[in-house]
Amino acid sequence: MKVLVTGGAGFIGSHTVDALLARGHRVRIMDSLEPSVHLKGRPDYIPEKAEFILGDVRVKTDWEKALKGIDVVFHFAAYQDYLTDFSKFFEVNSRGTALLYEVAVEKKLPLKKVIITSSQAVYGQGKYKCSEDGIVYPGPRSLAQLKRGDWELRCPKCGTKIKMQLTNESRVNPANSYGISKYSQELIGLTLGKRYSIPTICLRYSIVQGARQSPYNLYSGALRAFAVSIHSGKEPLIYEDGMQLRDYVNIEDVVRANLLALEDSRMDYQVYNVGGGKSYTVLELAEAVVEAFERDRDLKISSKFRLGDTRHITSDISKLKTLGWQPINSVEKSVGDYVAWLREENIARDVTESAQKKMKELEVVQRIKNK
Repeated sequence: MKVLVTGGAGFIGSHTVDALLARGHRVRIMDSLEPSVHLKGRPDYIPEKAEFILGDVRVKTDWEKALKGIDVVFHFAAYQDYLTDFSKFFEVNSRGTALLYEVAVEKKLPLKKVIITSSQAVYGQGKYKCSEDGIVYPGPRSLAQLKRGDWELRCPKCGTKIKMQLTNESRVNPANSYGISKYSQELIGLTLGKRYSIPTICLRYSIVQGARQSPYNLYSGALRAFAVSIHSGKEPLIYEDGMQLRDYVNIEDVVRANLLALEDSRMDYQVYNVGGGKSYTVLELAEAVVEAFERDRDLKISSKFRLGDTRHITSDISKLKTLGWQPINSVEKSVGDYVAWLREENIARDVTESAQKKMKELEVVQRIKNK
């Protein structure tokens, strides 16, 4: 088949391109080579066998060019960070997805499948259990609470502390512009896909890790932030108390899920979590990065927090596991692969300090009172 991969020069997209070519598919990449991700331009790892189009998902004519002769679309291209340029999330993520279907319908393109990559961010804080009120879905923590260094979520009904549960696909509660825009992609894709008989699948990734994560976007992604800091001889910045829980999934496992979505029609018109299946604290991740660099240092917890951060979240992956998929790679492998890749990468510029400065100026990163 002829497959279009938007964002195919990026982290997840490029690994998926490699896998598609290995399976004998013809691949076309459309990527804008956004400087905040691709500071050095087109990456060397893009295969010569893949056709490359420099294009922007916000531009209709770029979609018209990219979709010619295509059977399947993997839509990876997206905007993600923690800055306050809220409209850009919707310009890239929402509008870009709408244009995909707009062109497909207007041109009567015979698309066999569209796979939209969504995010765990659509869940916001996720699912919790209160000893008094049962299952609850709390909203974000207030600035006043964070300023006190009071990190844990409380029941929205009775105010007592609550315990994180695995979050399945049944309910969304996005709490930031990125999460809202990713959920809008799902709504656009599934609604228009059903209406115009374009089989569509949405994959909600947890935190994906491995080689080729850009070292230039440090506003999101703890692994790359920790690794770039240590690689540059700086102390990694750990927000809150470091006990935030996350599930991390290896890029190789994600690619297998992507290929399953391509090949298994049982997944059509549905949403699936793609996660690691196990919770780790952010501090445990930082320790794994230090170990991968073979450094001997004590990690320090900062007195800082990032406004809008999720406290704990771990996805329930049982739905996808019923189709035979499961994660098989460890967090340690993901960290080791990234550190090994980073050591070989000639980083054009260390952006750790500038990223922190910008988030501080925008009051995205703040400090606990009296600290």
